[in-house]
Amino acid sequence: MLEPQLHRIFKYLHENPEVSWKERRTTEYIKGILEQEGYEVHTFVDSTGLYVEIGEGRPVVGLRTDIDALWQEVDGEFCAHHSCGHDAHMTMVIGVLLLLKRLKNTGIGTIRVLFQPAEEKGQGALSFVDRGLVDDMDYLFGVHVRPVQELSDGTFCPALYHGASMLINGQINGEESHAARPHLGKNAIEIGASLIEALKTIHIDTMIPFSVKVTKFQAGGESGNIIPAKAFFSIDVRAQTNEGMEQLHDGIERTVRAIESLYDIKIDLHEQIRVAAAEVNEGAKEIIEQAIIESVGEDYLRPPIITPGGEDFHFYTVKRENVKASMLGLGCGLTPGLHHPKMTFNEAQLIVGVEILARTVLGAFAHAKNEALSC
Repeated sequence: MLEPQLHRIFKYLHENPEVSWKERRTTEYIKGILEQEGYEVHTFVDSTGLYVEIGEGRPVVGLRTDIDALWQEVDGEFCAHHSCGHDAHMTMVIGVLLLLKRLKNTGIGTIRVLFQPAEEKGQGALSFVDRGLVDDMDYLFGVHVRPVQELSDGTFCPALYHGASMLINGQINGEESHAARPHLGKNAIEIGASLIEALKTIHIDTMIPFSVKVTKFQAGGESGNIIPAKAFFSIDVRAQTNEGMEQLHDGIERTVRAIESLYDIKIDLHEQIRVAAAEVNEGAKEIIEQAIIESVGEDYLRPPIITPGGEDFHFYTVKRENVKASMLGLGCGLTPGLHHPKMTFNEAQLIVGVEILARTVLGAFAHAKNEALSC
């Protein structure tokens, strides 16, 4: 029986989370399972993560899971923790490989399964792109568990339209002075206040949901009678489209340079994380949709979801336009929400996710064959 094995796998992954770029035990655990099942596993000497291939030739159908955990406070202590569902994603993708081995007939072509590190840092997908793992790929599919606010338990959608996101860190370089002589200094707090207000004046197309907000600001030291010269801040930027994100980025640059000019100071900016918005392929979406119908019936199919959250999965299609991709949304009674330290979900949906993803992969081969015959 596949289901008990899946629950053992999930239990281990859930209880042994590792943060981005440090998923060493996770990589070794997955490698051990798949080698025991007879798969040839490809790992990297300079990074965590791995991939396996089944078959050869074209088309190349990809399946991707993220493998890292978050670093967050749980019950008063900071630790690695799977509150974004990556433990579930890994379990389902491993389950697909176990199921395909039992089926023995995967079609003509190549299945490439990616176990990708560092999704939470927005860097893992780019590292796999740089390794050439999607250069020859025709289709790529992913999966993400969804909160009950988006999908009820036992319902599924064929695409997730994640938004673009960016985190910018900055440093204001003013000039220190005695608090009794503020005219001799350049107060980083006052400059920061002006910057925060100025950022509110950035506008783009009102049809594109977006936000620009300062989420961290630190200035001053132990002494309250000193005008602080330096302040450190973070700006969280979100837009539903990649085009909107580019407009926001340009607007932030102009705003910061204007504040620099106004106060005759220097503000350093560093883009820490940037995640692309979804570029969903209609054909890939339809393949998942058909797999959902075949697995659970049309009554449990839901429309694609537009969500403000980010996912580095979408770098694969932004960086390699030849890749036709979409992501399965899995309704599994997830509460209270993603990234919540007490997040929980209905593990019984894992086996359903395995079936949908397996049908998706096989459906992609059939779709590619039909396209070839029609040419």
